Amino acid sequence: MTIQNVRAPGGDIAPLHWQGGPLDCAGCEYARLRERAEQGCEPGHACMQDAYARRIERFFHWHPDLANQQLAHPYFEVRAIAARHADVFRLRALLGDPDETVRLQLALRLPLGQLGRLIHDPHREVRIRVAQRLAPAALGDMRADADYGVREWVARRLPLALLPQMIRDPDRVVRMRVAERLEMPALLRLADDSDAEVRRIVAERLPAPLLSRLAFDPDWRVRWEVARRAAAGIAASLVNDADEEVRALARQRRQSDTLRGMTTGGQMQRPAGVDHG
Repeated sequence: MTIQNVRAPGGDIAPLHWQGGPLDCAGCEYARLRERAEQGCEPGHACMQDAYARRIERFFHWHPDLANQQLAHPYFEVRAIAARHADVFRLRALLGDPDETVRLQLALRLPLGQLGRLIHDPHREVRIRVAQRLAPAALGDMRADADYGVREWVARRLPLALLPQMIRDPDRVVRMRVAERLEMPALLRLADDSDAEVRRIVAERLPAPLLSRLAFDPDWRVRWEVARRAAAGIAASLVNDADEEVRALARQRRQSDTLRGMTTGGQMQRPAGVDHG
């Protein structure tokens, strides 16, 4: 029985069987669901045999109890969407699925104890999801992942004790994430990083007395952070900086420090009063 009346809105993608050609309920094991008054099966709107993922998703949203039955379906979209709704203990059987869309669902739903099986998945998006969910203490094996996006998430979540091992990562974005979290004294090792944005983050976080080593950095953004945060003596060394923004901030700091000193000094001196003997 080929479908004649469908609910697909005007202008929407026409119903299409996932193998090509029109939908045919006669060969569908769930054809009986069309007899339901509501949320049964509606070709063009909610149908597991449609090539359109949104209609497959709607079908399993209405019938999550059928997801376990379709984890071995030949169409990857059906397997992937069924994996969103299936019982978690059934998902391990899909670890070797050939399609990354299916394995991505596993990375999102598998218990943490089983995620290690996907650490070396060939697809970056799968490994990124693993790096986002895996227990921080278990991320050590992903520090040298081939993809910078994976390593960036590792740098965000790796225990601080292990983070210094990523200081020399080849990607600047990864080193930026490292610089945002690294503690002293390891943070000092990034003060000589080749990337200016990494050094700027270091200047933003270093203890103020140590900022003198960045006062003459070749990048104005780094020197601006020094002028903003450093002790008065270090900031004063930048009043004649080559960059206008840095000079202005250093001079503002000097003026503010001078006024503060005058105010403090005035408060410490008792004005001479009339001796009423």
